[in-house]
Amino acid sequence: MDRAASAGLVVCGVLLFVHLVWYIGGWGSETLQAYVTDGMYPPLALLFTLLGVRVVRSPGLDERSRRAWLFITASFACQLIAHTSWFIEDVFLHDTTYPSFADYWFLIFDPVIVVGLLLLPGQPRSRSDKIKLTLDALVVGASTFMVLWYLVLGPVLATAPVDGMAYSAALPVGDLMLVLALTTVLLRRTGVAADKAVLLLAGGIVTYVVADVYYGYIQLHAGFVGGTWPDLLWLFGCYLFALSAHRQRRQTLAIRTGRGRRVAVNWLPYGAIALAYGLLGLVARREGWYPFGGMIVGAVTLTFLVVVRQMYSLRENRDLAITDALTGLANRTLVTERLAQLTARPQRAGRCSAVLLIDLDRFKPINDSYGHEAGDAILRAVAAALRQVVRTGDTAGRLGGDEFAVIMPNLPNPAAALAIGERLLDALRTPVIFGDQLLAVEASIGVAIRDGSADSEQLLAHADTAMYHAKRSGRGRLQLYTADLDTRSRDAELRRAIANGELIVHYQPVVDLNDGHIVAVEALVRWAHPTRGLLMPDAFIDLAEEAGAIVPLGEWVLREACAQAVRWRDGVPALDALRLTVNLSPKQVTQPNLVQTITGILADTGYPAELLVLELTESVVLEPTPETVARLEALRERGVGLAVDDFGTGFSALSYLRQLPVNVLKVDRSFVTGIATDPQARQVADAVVRLGEAFGATVVAEGIETVEQAAALRAMGCRLGQGFYYHRPMDGDAVVDVAKAAASR
Repeated sequence: MDRAASAGLVVCGVLLFVHLVWYIGGWGSETLQAYVTDGMYPPLALLFTLLGVRVVRSPGLDERSRRAWLFITASFACQLIAHTSWFIEDVFLHDTTYPSFADYWFLIFDPVIVVGLLLLPGQPRSRSDKIKLTLDALVVGASTFMVLWYLVLGPVLATAPVDGMAYSAALPVGDLMLVLALTTVLLRRTGVAADKAVLLLAGGIVTYVVADVYYGYIQLHAGFVGGTWPDLLWLFGCYLFALSAHRQRRQTLAIRTGRGRRVAVNWLPYGAIALAYGLLGLVARREGWYPFGGMIVGAVTLTFLVVVRQMYSLRENRDLAITDALTGLANRTLVTERLAQLTARPQRAGRCSAVLLIDLDRFKPINDSYGHEAGDAILRAVAAALRQVVRTGDTAGRLGGDEFAVIMPNLPNPAAALAIGERLLDALRTPVIFGDQLLAVEASIGVAIRDGSADSEQLLAHADTAMYHAKRSGRGRLQLYTADLDTRSRDAELRRAIANGELIVHYQPVVDLNDGHIVAVEALVRWAHPTRGLLMPDAFIDLAEEAGAIVPLGEWVLREACAQAVRWRDGVPALDALRLTVNLSPKQVTQPNLVQTITGILADTGYPAELLVLELTESVVLEPTPETVARLEALRERGVGLAVDDFGTGFSALSYLRQLPVNVLKVDRSFVTGIATDPQARQVADAVVRLGEAFGATVVAEGIETVEQAAALRAMGCRLGQGFYYHRPMDGDAVVDVAKAAASR
């Protein structure tokens, strides 16, 4: 069907061109030209009517556009009836009645297509915009009325007989309605991505109106003869209608979208004013320059000055709307527009684009200490530094507060963006003089390089992610965005890993230092990453803490470890009394349903609560809120053991230990290293061990790697320990093998 429609358009286009050449060449009599012209209308009208029906029936068309095209197609059908009737009346019946049956259908065409035009969707507008749009449309309508009055409407009312006056006046009035509706559509769609179907439809309507006015003028002054220029214009308008319907069908199937909103000046009202004044000038020249000539020149001059003044005001208002008042840089509005323009354009081969997001370090203390005037002085100095560093064509803007952005299109490579960022860092390190104070300021800068898929919001978010990573890394730094920095994407990846079973649990035994007998195992999570291999906890635990995935991760590890321990108890008698130690993150401790979650896991897996030990980091011990203490006491009442990991590294922990129901202290490996060779290290380790015993807790030494360290700990009275000297972390099957080997000895 699409090929048939395209072929029909090509054939009609060729016939129109041949007919134009034939008319200009002056071949054939006037009667033959009129008959040939009349015969071309029905097939063209049938073509654009059928194409309109296809548009209405297109499945991808939105409902508002479908309603609009329903009326437009109905107006096409009016044209089909009118042209077919005219052909029969003129060629076969030789009926010269005025107005004829066809004339009424030509007249009905106008209000029907006006409704269709007004139903076409446009750019969303505020109430203020709608008022200005209406005024602009009325300006065009008034100017058109002046032209129609002078050329057609005035002479018709002055000379036409009473019985034919209504129809003769209705034609120019219908054309005026068309112009008003078409103007409304074009103004309403300013800022919308170019819609060729609407433009073709507008071209057809304009051609029709010009032909109508030409026809009316000829009819009044010389008498109309078929097959002349008005007919040629009408035929061309019909062809544009067909092209418009075909284009709309193709656009609907392609489902193209446009982003952003262009800021544009509606030149249509000013063009209409110029046309009206041109007509007045023509009248004045014919009637004599006195008395109206000077008045017309003055009116034209005044109108021109008013338009120039309005253009200047619009430009000034636009500058105010897109400029940051304090720094003179672009504001967030303009930065957003430029970002949208950057991502909407295709990337040139061999070039790249980048966005820099700049946040001042320690700006708030300066602002609070020295006042807002000092803060404003720093912001203006930053703006000056930006102007010195950025290239011509780059956009430097202030997003708000102490946050700035630089948009850099058309870079040779990503290294160029980093070089500009480094120069900016150096420029911002220059102290700012404020009164007798020398204020030092630095900045953290995030750099995002545009890729083909990122839109403006994603690009700015990537730069923001990189900037915050620079702050966390020590401030005063430049950071290029990579996918590894994106907490949200990495968090999603980690959650998918939990759901897809990519996480595994290894177990490191805790032994009796006197005989090496395994008394407990510590559950340690690993990530079997599909592309990066086996990842240790330090590669993803901090991410899980920051992103919030640590809670489901911790619950999964506890459930998996308890289930594994139950399988050991059922299959290996030597592991029946084995204690299980599982880490509990600070965020898990703050969960109101912590006790219910842990008791639920124990009930689901069947693991005894008295064999479970939950390890707390000293960050929990340092700030034990009443709610935290209550939850931990509830767990101890149910038989769950509590241990403090990395004991001794937090200086304030000792004052809180007596408040917490802790029964195990795990001495940090930093106290174990060096105890075999350094007397001072040995004394410190001995003090930590005895301090743990003073709290009445079982002491477990971590990080034992040599026989000498084990011997020294035994001499101090430390009974339990773990480390590579005894066992490395291993999977569940390896724990069974080790237990069976120990039982056979």
